[in-house]
Amino acid sequence: METLRLKQQLLRDSLKAHAPVLIAYSGGVDSAYLLAEARRTLGREGMLGVIADSASLPRKALAAALDLALSLDAPVEVVPTAELENPDYAQNPLNRCYFCKAELFLKLEELAARRMFRALAYGENADDMKQVRPGRQAAVEFSVVAPLRDAGLSKEEIRAASRELGLPTADAPAQPCLSSRIPHGTPVTRNALAMVESGEEWVRSLGFSIFRVRHLSGVDDVDGAGSPSARVQIAPAEMERLPDLTAQIEGGLRAVGYGRVEIDPAGYR
Repeated sequence: METLRLKQQLLRDSLKAHAPVLIAYSGGVDSAYLLAEARRTLGREGMLGVIADSASLPRKALAAALDLALSLDAPVEVVPTAELENPDYAQNPLNRCYFCKAELFLKLEELAARRMFRALAYGENADDMKQVRPGRQAAVEFSVVAPLRDAGLSKEEIRAASRELGLPTADAPAQPCLSSRIPHGTPVTRNALAMVESGEEWVRSLGFSIFRVRHLSGVDDVDGAGSPSARVQIAPAEMERLPDLTAQIEGGLRAVGYGRVEIDPAGYR
């Protein structure tokens, strides 16, 4: 606990050093904690959260992020982003996230210049440095700071600190954007994202908490000549419910537009 307190102080010192600061806010575990600490440390005048809104962000996720910010009395604005209009993103390469983050940081940079904010910040944590994250390159190019990472805060420490603050995100599962459900090399389209969002809403309505609906398609989906397929991955701890609900899962996803539905026997991993 003492180590966590020291890291939290480093975080607050970093926020003060960069204030006033614009924070890339998604409503996830990391950015929610960063937003909360910024509000507590800098007050409303010293920070602003910015949500990037596009077809890859589920509507419920947007609403939840806004509700959380409201409960924290943290100022937040929604900024439309146009990564889907960029062919480099839409073609869905391995570094797709770079183009998404570059679009976001460009919008934040423009906003910071207009509003006289001193720095841009995002929610990368210390554990993220162990992974290959294309978005990090965009952060470097736009000189975006990562106060959580620089303070040495791990994911588990951020969750622990979030519990202390009573944040509803403390134990929330990871929820990357909808584009992550589409295999690299398969184009990201608004139609595909809408199908994934509707499909996952259906599975969630059946009581599942941790899962993915993977959108599997080829050229047929792009030119409208055929129906894509869905692969449903349910967390192993929840798979015991599948025998009673498989038919409902498949029926609901076919209603969304999937021609074939596969339940992954290995589950979500």
